Amino acid sequence: MTPFGQKIRDLRTTRGSSLKEMAAALRVTPAYLSALEHGRRGRPSWRLVQSIIGYFNVIWDEAEEIERLARISHPRITIDTAGLDPKATELANRLAEEIAHLSGAEMEKLLAALPARPRRPRQTARKPVRTR
Repeated sequence: MTPFGQKIRDLRTTRGSSLKEMAAALRVTPAYLSALEHGRRGRPSWRLVQSIIGYFNVIWDEAEEIERLARISHPRITIDTAGLDPKATELANRLAEEIAHLSGAEMEKLLAALPARPRRPRQTARKPVRTR
């Protein structure tokens, strides 16, 4: 299960909504919603996240938290370390090897060691500027 899936399931059960009712309201299948909750589907679209926020009628901090959890909840990620310090490649590979064997406490410790940084905008390729 992903952090986003856990949050959605918690909200759904707390508010007494069934998977079938929520899926119908969001115009998705119950199977898709279940797969999203269990981390068997990729990151949800921005539009679906906004629909979920509207479905639960949450605002401000809780809406931002749902958006944040959706961003960090892709169950299959790729880490590109090309051009980075060799330690970055070692770290990514060691984590990939060990993550299935880490306890919850060990994961919490690793997460706490990472500095909280504001979200950076995506890098986009720039078009060359033509001069005459």
